Amino acid sequence: MRIRNAFPVFGLLATLALAGCSATSDSASLDDKGAGPTVQTAQIFNDAYGVTSDAGYSLPAIPINRVKPEFRRQIVSYQSDERPGTIIVNTRERHLYYILPNGKAVRYGIGVGKQGFAWSGTAYVAWKQEWPNWHPPKEMAVRRPEIAKYVEDGMGPGLTNPLGARAMYLFNEEGKDTLFRLHGTPEWASIGTAASSGCIRLMNQDVIDLYSRVRPGKTTSKVIVIQ
Repeated sequence: MRIRNAFPVFGLLATLALAGCSATSDSASLDDKGAGPTVQTAQIFNDAYGVTSDAGYSLPAIPINRVKPEFRRQIVSYQSDERPGTIIVNTRERHLYYILPNGKAVRYGIGVGKQGFAWSGTAYVAWKQEWPNWHPPKEMAVRRPEIAKYVEDGMGPGLTNPLGARAMYLFNEEGKDTLFRLHGTPEWASIGTAASSGCIRLMNQDVIDLYSRVRPGKTTSKVIVIQ
C-alpha cells in the first residue's frame, strides 16, 4: 500500500474527514437545462484517457467516446476576476474550472453527490493525498452492511477505491474542515450526473491532472463552490 504526499500533521483529520465523502453509482443525469454558459473551447484532451501508470497502479483506459464532449478535459475561454490557481466548482453545470492566466481555464467534467450539494461558499485546499484510504460514514454502513468493516479500518488504496487516485480536502477560511472533497472515481460513467452519494468526483485521469496543478494553502488554492 503506497500513499504519497500525505501531510502528517493532518493524519487524524484524514481518518475523520474521509468519512465525510463516499461514492457509489449514479442515479440522475444532468438535465439539458442545467448546462452552464457557453464557452469557447481552445483545446480538448481526448487523448488523455488511455491506460495510465501511476504509483505502481495501472489505471484502465476510459472509453472517452462514451463521455459527452462537454465533460472531457479542455482548455476554455473563461473570464473571471479570480487569480490563476483558483478552482470554481459549478455543481449545477457539472463542471470544475481551474483558472489559468489570460482569460483561460482548464474545465473538467464532474459528478456531484449528496454531500456535494450540501455546501457552497469559499474554501481552500488544506491538503491533498495520492491514493487515499476510504472510510465510509456509519450511516452508509447501516444501509450497506458489507462495507461496515471499512468504517474504522478503511479501505486501502486501489483501483476500486471509491475515492480514486487522488483526494483534495477543503477547509473554510476559519481553518475548519468543510467535509467537502474533490476526488477521483473509477466510475467514469457517473461524470455529468447527480450521484447517490459522495462529494465532487472527477475521472481518475482528470483528478491526477488537477492534483498536479493544485498547491495547498489559503493563498494558493482558493475554491469557490456554486450551487
